[in-house]
Amino acid sequence: MSRSEKTVLTVLCMVYDGDRILLQDRLKGDYKGLTFPGGHVENKESFVKAVVREVKEETGLDIYKPRICGIKQFQTEEEERFVVVLYKTDQFSGKLESSEEGEMFWVDRSELSQKNLVRDFMELLQVFDTDEFSEFYYGEESGNHLY
Repeated sequence: MSRSEKTVLTVLCMVYDGDRILLQDRLKGDYKGLTFPGGHVENKESFVKAVVREVKEETGLDIYKPRICGIKQFQTEEEERFVVVLYKTDQFSGKLESSEEGEMFWVDRSELSQKNLVRDFMELLQVFDTDEFSEFYYGEESGNHLY
């Protein structure tokens, strides 16, 4: 049995300003709705450089001192392990802009329940927000798990 497997590496970042969270109205793929900016890690790129680059590409903002706060992972239909490294920061500069990935805007936390969020947003937010959980894993046997 091999100890290695095909893996897809991605990053997401919760950029926040007090009680406001920067969200993207994602347009592509089967993961539509409001979510955090992010994307794929390029070949030979560090996770931190990837999250800084992805946030810049999707929001127009430069972020500083992103802190790793957890991980999300699941198996794809192609039997790849899909890994999402989660970061957060409240340090940023620049002018907010949208991209072809989707419209970017600030959402107050108190309004989240009224928004069209991606299907796992609230579970994912628990990993971003608390020290209680560090991993969000889609398990085969019984659905979603927070660890």
